[in-house]
Amino acid sequence: MSLAEKILQGDIRAAARLMRHVDDGMPGAVEELKRLYSHTGKAYIVGVTGPPGAGKSTLTDKLIEAFRSKNLKVGVVAVDPTSPFSGGAILGDRIRMNRHATDPGVFIRSLGTRGHLGGLSNSANDVVHILDAMGMDVVIVETVGVGQDEVEIVRTAHTTLVVMVPGLGDDIQAIKAGILEIGDIFVVNKADRPDADRTARDLSIMVDMKERSADEWCPPVVMTVAQKSDGLDALVEQVEAHRTYLQAEERLQRHEEEKSRQRFSELLKERLFAQVFSRIDAEDRVKDIVQAVARRNIDPYTAVEEILKSHLR
Repeated sequence: MSLAEKILQGDIRAAARLMRHVDDGMPGAVEELKRLYSHTGKAYIVGVTGPPGAGKSTLTDKLIEAFRSKNLKVGVVAVDPTSPFSGGAILGDRIRMNRHATDPGVFIRSLGTRGHLGGLSNSANDVVHILDAMGMDVVIVETVGVGQDEVEIVRTAHTTLVVMVPGLGDDIQAIKAGILEIGDIFVVNKADRPDADRTARDLSIMVDMKERSADEWCPPVVMTVAQKSDGLDALVEQVEAHRTYLQAEERLQRHEEEKSRQRFSELLKERLFAQVFSRIDAEDRVKDIVQAVARRNIDPYTAVEEILKSHLR
């Protein structure tokens, strides 16, 4: 029996094994993902992003508790910094959620960034699909916390929470980083700190400044103290409100189509590059091309065009 078949029958160990194979790029992992794909598309995906120190892991831990209280199965993809020694995830996020480890309705998987700087590792989307196929009702994706570059989460999540915290200059960061465009809900965590009201007010002003159509979602600003569970009920209500908004007028379908377009484009680029580069590498042409470009005998644009003409007829 394949790993995919075991996963569809509820085998947790098979799911963990496939996730490891996906993250390690093991041969055969793609074939298993192909078998699972038609069984995905049922889970609601919530992204949690924001700068380091904002309390994303604690907030995620509390969201797990809130969704479980509604008897929903919850999967978590926690993207941690990569260990420079083992190459694996440092597991800081999983440690913070350890109290859910014995809950059969919760599955937490940590992934290392593997040098990827977009907030998600390359295998994160595939792990989300595995959790979806496992029958998870909600999948929470917590990004590594790189700050201004963390915009890839919008290609994965249905609802993206941008977590801010008073005292870290988040108002300025939101303006210059474009984070304002990726948030469906803004969360001012650690709201018991000084200046929390100011941070929430500044965010609300920036949200209101953006021009929107009458039926376009306006991101709310929610204040929380995750460690004390303060504001969590209001936050979950806003997540449900955004889900209801997406389900109306086929917005969710359009969202899925955009996600599929992005994923298709990414895979096509990866496969085309791997296919073409492996050919010219096998022909020992890479060194000659690099030397010719370096000596200005040919420009890099023409070099690429000639390779594409010869290999993609």
